[in-house]
Amino acid sequence: MRYISWVRSDKEYGAPPQALTDAMAKAGEEAFKNGTMVDMGGLSTLREGGAKLRLSGGTIVDGPYSEAKELVGGYAIQNYNSLEEAREGAVWLLQLHKDLWPGWEGEVEVRQMYRPEDF
Repeated sequence: MRYISWVRSDKEYGAPPQALTDAMAKAGEEAFKNGTMVDMGGLSTLREGGAKLRLSGGTIVDGPYSEAKELVGGYAIQNYNSLEEAREGAVWLLQLHKDLWPGWEGEVEVRQMYRPEDF
């Protein structure tokens, strides 16, 4: 089963420590090799390189960009055998943040992805 997860925080912490990005790159490389990882990466903020579009009153609106209440820092798409395995991956990632980014607080959200053939 394919799962997507993303790391969120409600506070801007700036760039992550090099030790954290190095550890995530190493783990990602191993996961790509063993077939668990499909894709992963960091995400810009809306202001740095994004867009937010909305359908409102029959009109497509670009923006406005209100102050973000939560920031999504990165994502991963991975193959797991179960939600429990995906949760274990999220716990591992949070522990890595705890160990290598003192003071950081946030969450990892995990959701199963579906393809048309799943319906």
